[in-house]
Amino acid sequence: MRLSRLPLLLAMIMALAGCNFKGVPDPQVSARDTEWMAQVPKAEDDPRFGRYLIDDPTGEAPGTIVVDTKERQLYYVQANKKAIRYGVAVGDEAYGWTGTATIARKAEWPDWNPPAEMKARWPHVQYTKGGPDNPLGARALYLYEGNKDTLYRIHGTNEPEKIGHAVSSGCIRMRNIDVVDLYNRVSLNTKVIVR
Repeated sequence: MRLSRLPLLLAMIMALAGCNFKGVPDPQVSARDTEWMAQVPKAEDDPRFGRYLIDDPTGEAPGTIVVDTKERQLYYVQANKKAIRYGVAVGDEAYGWTGTATIARKAEWPDWNPPAEMKARWPHVQYTKGGPDNPLGARALYLYEGNKDTLYRIHGTNEPEKIGHAVSSGCIRMRNIDVVDLYNRVSLNTKVIVR
């Protein structure tokens, strides 16, 4: 760490010390997860987008996922007015989506087949088999409104440096270790609110 960053880091630690933040341990991962996640480029972790247990700012029922697109945070609401907060990358203004959905499907290291609209915008995108080069990363949670696929996902990423930014085509991207943690905690039919 460069010495010039030390005062900033100390200020951030002091600011967080006054808050009710508690780190959440990494989930256990499989040998395949370990191998493939090691192949994803590393990015400097920004403490603002770390995984923490905090006081729930959403007011939603336990078991609900709330995505705050402006703050670039995802909250998984817990009992006792707590939430696990994860940093995310969200859709840029042209492609962002808001609304309420449910998780209708979960997948580990899913294949990616870009929708026709995305292929029309970016002809270079193509089907990619699950793995470290896949834009969906380690896990994907598929969002549906009723029986209709919204085509939006909460998923990992092979571009962890973009966490905290509005860069995607509307999906909610998480660090791979964070999406594994969330995937392990949620079940099908979990309510998701994207604001």
